[in-house]
Amino acid sequence: MFEVTTGLFREYMGTGLTVIWFMVAWFYLLFMEKRKPIRIMFVYVPGLVLLVFFNPLFYGILQSFIGEEIYYRLLWLVPFSVVIALAAVHLYKRLAEKKRYLFALMVTVLIMISGSYIYSNPFFRKAENIYHVPQSVVDICDSIQVEGREVMAVFPAELVQYVRQYSPVICMPYGRDTTVPGWKKYKEINIVINEEEIDAQLLCQLAKEETCHYIILKQEQQINGNMASYDYELFKQIEGYDIYKDCTISLEY
Repeated sequence: MFEVTTGLFREYMGTGLTVIWFMVAWFYLLFMEKRKPIRIMFVYVPGLVLLVFFNPLFYGILQSFIGEEIYYRLLWLVPFSVVIALAAVHLYKRLAEKKRYLFALMVTVLIMISGSYIYSNPFFRKAENIYHVPQSVVDICDSIQVEGREVMAVFPAELVQYVRQYSPVICMPYGRDTTVPGWKKYKEINIVINEEEIDAQLLCQLAKEETCHYIILKQEQQINGNMASYDYELFKQIEGYDIYKDCTISLEY
C-alpha cells in the first residue's frame, strides 16, 4: 500500500523539485512562523493531511470506496504553492534591503526550473477558443443544436468530456464515467461506437434504443454496412467527424 501512495504522490508532484521546496518551506515555517492561525493553516494542517494520505490503514479503507483514480485528490488539500510562497515572503521580509533583489531573483529561477512546459504533456493543449474545448466539439454541437429543446447524440470517447462542458442541451446516453476504466460503467453503445470497425446495424439499433437523434463517428473508422439503411443519414462532415441524423425523428419543438 505504501508503494501505491508514494507512487501517486510522485506522479502528482511532477519533477519532484517542488516537493523539495515545499519541505524546506514547511520546516522553515515550523520553526520561524509564530502566528498561531498561520501555523495551524499552513503547518499543522498540511502535515496532518500528508500523514493521513500515507497511512496504509486509511488508504485501504478509502481506496475500497473511491479507487486509486480518486485517492490522489486528497493532495488537493495540501497548499503546496501557498506554503512555498508564504515561506519565501517571510524570509524576504527578514533580509536586508540589498539582499532582497537577489533573493527574489533566485526564488523566481527556482520556481521556473521546478516545473515543465505544460503543453509538452499530451493531456494539455493550447486553447482553440474561449470555451477551452476542441473547436470540433463547438462546431459539431452548434450544428446539431435545436433552439428550444434538448437533443440526444452519441459521441466517440475522446469528445465526451468536452461536450458536457460546452453545451447543456446536447445530451448523451452515457457520460464521463464511461471514460474512466477503473469505474467500469460501460454501456454497449459506448463500446460499439469506439470500435475501429463499426457495425452499422448494431450501432443504429442501440442508438434508437437510446433515442439518439445523432451519431457522431470519426471519419477514419471503417463502417460495416450502410448507416442510411438503418435510418441514419449523413447530415454533415466537420473536422474529421461524420454526423449522422435519424431521419425518422422530428426535431421540431
